[in-house]
Amino acid sequence: MKNILVVGSAGQIGSELTLALRNIYGGDQVVAGVRKTKPSEKLLETGPCEVVDALDKEGLVAVVDKYKIDVIINMAAILSGTGEKNPMLAWDVNMNGLINILELARERKMKQVLVPSSIAVFGPTTPVDNTPQETILKPTTIYGVTKVAGELLGDYYVKKYGMDVRGLRYPGIISHETLPGGGTTDYAVAIYYEAIKNKKYTCFVNENTRLPMMYMPDCLKATIDLMEADFDKLNYHCDYNVGAMDFTVAEMAESIKKHIPEFEISYEPDFRQDIADSWPNSVDDSPARKDWGWKPDYDLDAMTEDMLTAIGEKHKKGLI
Repeated sequence: MKNILVVGSAGQIGSELTLALRNIYGGDQVVAGVRKTKPSEKLLETGPCEVVDALDKEGLVAVVDKYKIDVIINMAAILSGTGEKNPMLAWDVNMNGLINILELARERKMKQVLVPSSIAVFGPTTPVDNTPQETILKPTTIYGVTKVAGELLGDYYVKKYGMDVRGLRYPGIISHETLPGGGTTDYAVAIYYEAIKNKKYTCFVNENTRLPMMYMPDCLKATIDLMEADFDKLNYHCDYNVGAMDFTVAEMAESIKKHIPEFEISYEPDFRQDIADSWPNSVDDSPARKDWGWKPDYDLDAMTEDMLTAIGEKHKKGLI
């Protein structure tokens, strides 16, 4: 039996991942760790919630001991857009928080630590199309720098201490449940909300910006599949490429217009354009497919239909 702590359970991915894990392992086995943001009603109703700050090791220890935690998933991070506004905060949370968790897991001899990474590890000198698993990692954002360091640190704990530390490089994640928090790919969520509410959207990157993306159900599937994979079959540990689809903003807009013909989009690129331009168009995730059977379920049009339906229902109920 696993006792899992999800640090960062109030975030975009963490909130849905916690619920998905509770459906698999049972509500009492998965602790939602939140820092300041009030947990959703779903999190509060389905299992234990605790105030957890990755930078507060003593607080982490108290929660770990209280629930006999043997698996930690660290979803706490300052993302790319916010990180560029406050680089030292990003370093503190993303690196010192990670070290606290890895050290605690080492001291308590935990079964597993999962530390997600990101396509932000890549940079302008990385091959942009079908970016290889092993390639140049020279990011231009503090978020990317911390994610490269996090991958290397996780691999170090595997090699040095024989720990089970795993991670995967998330592309842009799109969801209708929880809004993203300060990332460069936030436009890929906002565009659907604005299409439903206002039938128009002004995008902060240009129409030809192409990035790897993934729908939340596939994100949850990839994360849990990696958690459950046989450690002995993993040829990598903290840096698996995972892909699902890639598209430009203009292609997103066309997909939406199939359902909302009157939808209009305009473009006012800001500082996040340079960040997006430093990231790949697509990634090669063949090692993940080979090592642990990764395979996505959604393409752009299937995701668009599902997103617009779900957000449309929220709008009718006055929830957005």
